[in-house]
Amino acid sequence: MLDVHRLRVFRSVVASGSIGAAAANLGYTPSAVSQHVSALQRETGLKLLARHGRGVRPTAAGHALAAQADGVLERLGEAESMVADLRAGRTGSLSIAYFASVGSAWLPDVVRAVTTQFPGVRLDLELAEHIPDKTEDRADLQICVAQAGFEAGSGFTAHHLIDDPYVAVLPRGHRFAGRDEIELAELADESWVDNDFARGWCRRNLLEACTAAGFSPTFHVEAHDYATAVAFVEAGIGMTVLPELGAVHLPGATVAVPVVRPTPVRSIYAVVQEAVAHTPPVVAALEALRQTAAASRAAVVAA
Repeated sequence: MLDVHRLRVFRSVVASGSIGAAAANLGYTPSAVSQHVSALQRETGLKLLARHGRGVRPTAAGHALAAQADGVLERLGEAESMVADLRAGRTGSLSIAYFASVGSAWLPDVVRAVTTQFPGVRLDLELAEHIPDKTEDRADLQICVAQAGFEAGSGFTAHHLIDDPYVAVLPRGHRFAGRDEIELAELADESWVDNDFARGWCRRNLLEACTAAGFSPTFHVEAHDYATAVAFVEAGIGMTVLPELGAVHLPGATVAVPVVRPTPVRSIYAVVQEAVAHTPPVVAALEALRQTAAASRAAVVAA
């Protein structure tokens, strides 16, 4: 294995034409340069330099090695530049997984923040309702919902972003529409519109709360997402219960009322791979997520 530093010194000697000139260019002593060249000759088993007047000139083997060294040092410089760019976040990629209801609500702000600061970074976005069991299948950063106190597993850190209580979305003319809150049990006999076709943790959380309130809801309509479910509510077909953040922008013919006793709550986390947690793009993405989550909560409170 050739020593790259010695190759650099040797290449400087060839370019300069003498040990002394190379030493001056490199900021070394002539003795140090001679030692590097001698060590390189021992490593290669070749005579690389020959005396020529007051200086030196490369032998045929020296010429050949110097030509190869140019390419090696150029490629090494490119690799060092790439490493510096990766370390500074100027290039590379960042994978982000997210669940459906934060896709349009949060991701545009997060992506804008990251791409503004790091325009050379490629962002790979993936819709994922669950955290993969295999760690190698996980994204660098995943936004997920889970129970309070969620642990992300070895090699990952879960950053709590927000707690999101559930609300009932009702037609504005509904008998409960003017309430400040509704006990969950009072909704037992209502016509329920489902809003989670994926049967994810958010739905299970709601069903567990209903069980605690002493009933199991009967879903008359099954919708794939919050927006579709709210459209059915607006049409007077039934009511739906969903996280508060999903009810920020409701049509005028509907209203959201907090549910209590019990109040289902989903906790939203950012799960980050510890191996990339220190990189500037991940740091920027996590900070943007925190700011976006706080702004979402403030908008809900103001509403």
